Amino acid sequence: MAARNKARKRAFQILFEADQRGESVQSVLADWVRLSRTDDRQPPVGEFTMELVEGYAQYADRIDDLIVTYAVDWEIDRMPVVDRNILRLGAYELIWLDETPDAVVIDEAVQLAKEFSTDDSPSFVNGLLARFKDLKLNLRRAQ
Repeated sequence: MAARNKARKRAFQILFEADQRGESVQSVLADWVRLSRTDDRQPPVGEFTMELVEGYAQYADRIDDLIVTYAVDWEIDRMPVVDRNILRLGAYELIWLDETPDAVVIDEAVQLAKEFSTDDSPSFVNGLLARFKDLKLNLRRAQ
């Protein structure tokens, strides 16, 4: 598995855990870093994972607003937890990071949905992130 793929999966897991525990993503990230330094069985938390989690944290309210606005007929707290956090991560990387091609960001999010969520989730994630891709310059400017 490619390094960035692993980093995205770890970032997703951190966002998911924070959501489930009702804690900040920064707190859960700190727990993961601390654990990786004290337990040899835990993989290290790489720079890209930290960049994704911290970047999401910076824009969390904006990202949730975008998801609510563009996910037709879905309230964010009624959305499956896995899907919500895949979308959060994908939206941050798609809108605010320019180093990864948009198609790769969307494909990676769809793969996470295939691995961790329902049969309907990949198309849902793909559709919403594709909408964000089409609007990304306006979404980034309208902060």
